[in-house]
Amino acid sequence: MKLEFPFAAIVGQDEMKRALRIAAVDPSVGGVLVFGDRGTGKSTAVRALAALLPPIRVAEGSPYNLAPEDGAAWIEVPTPVVDLPLGATEDRVVGALDLERALTQGEKAFEPGLLARANRGFLYIDEVNLLEDHLVDLLLDVAASGENVVEREGLSVRHSARFVIVGSGNPEEGELRPQLLDRFGLSVEVASPRDVPTRVEVVKRRDAFDRDRAGFCDAWEAAQAEERERIVAARGRIGSVATPDEALALAAELCLALGADGLRGELTLIRAARAIAALEGAGSVGAAHLRAVAPSALRHRLRRDPLDEAGSEARVARAVDEVMPA
Repeated sequence: MKLEFPFAAIVGQDEMKRALRIAAVDPSVGGVLVFGDRGTGKSTAVRALAALLPPIRVAEGSPYNLAPEDGAAWIEVPTPVVDLPLGATEDRVVGALDLERALTQGEKAFEPGLLARANRGFLYIDEVNLLEDHLVDLLLDVAASGENVVEREGLSVRHSARFVIVGSGNPEEGELRPQLLDRFGLSVEVASPRDVPTRVEVVKRRDAFDRDRAGFCDAWEAAQAEERERIVAARGRIGSVATPDEALALAAELCLALGADGLRGELTLIRAARAIAALEGAGSVGAAHLRAVAPSALRHRLRRDPLDEAGSEARVARAVDEVMPA
């Protein structure tokens, strides 16, 4: 098995790591978009997340990672983290006729695609802003319905396809379509570190990992175990985290102050804040939790204001200070 760089060993990039932890604790947040310079650890962090996810129970023999029914046989498998390559065909993504069985046995059988493998897990798209339009449309349909429907070559197949989309990309290579951008619950912007000590530490750790992957992973296993236990514990307690009306009112005031369209901003803000509260062991959502996740939950939902030269980051920070002063 290929060893990935440990999540716990990633230097800095706190907002990105927090967003990925939130998605691991509460998939209903709606996915994570990570935009930034090349070489800032975007892909490394996403692939490292897989090692922190608890296994899932799957009905024995299910090609769609379906949960077992009561009394049915099941197996335990790692939470799926599936890559969707830019060059993937539609058949590879949604599934298609199993040509081998059709030719050798004369049977029409369905060969599941990447969406089937990603069910109940994570679908990772690197360079998501370069994804072909027809695949973007397809993902939007599946994300909205939670089902993958394939009707072709005499086949009619419908299966569950609920997954967390994690996308990464470089904004210099093109913008993301607004329809897909809105589907991401959290948006994170990352940049190269600007101070010498941090850059030195990043290079030291990456070099040590490349020279001895097994030894480096062993040295970080204790910290990895702490990260893993924290996520599992937060998953267990999130259902008991209270969301007071005061917190709901603050979320609504903030979204109104920013002119965010619809109510998806409030929903994401509350869910993300609740996940943070669960990670911290808090019993209820408070203003501090909302402040912590507001930039990630709202920066990509703002209308462009030609009269305001401040970027979305500054606009969110300004509104947060007005609605929820520290």
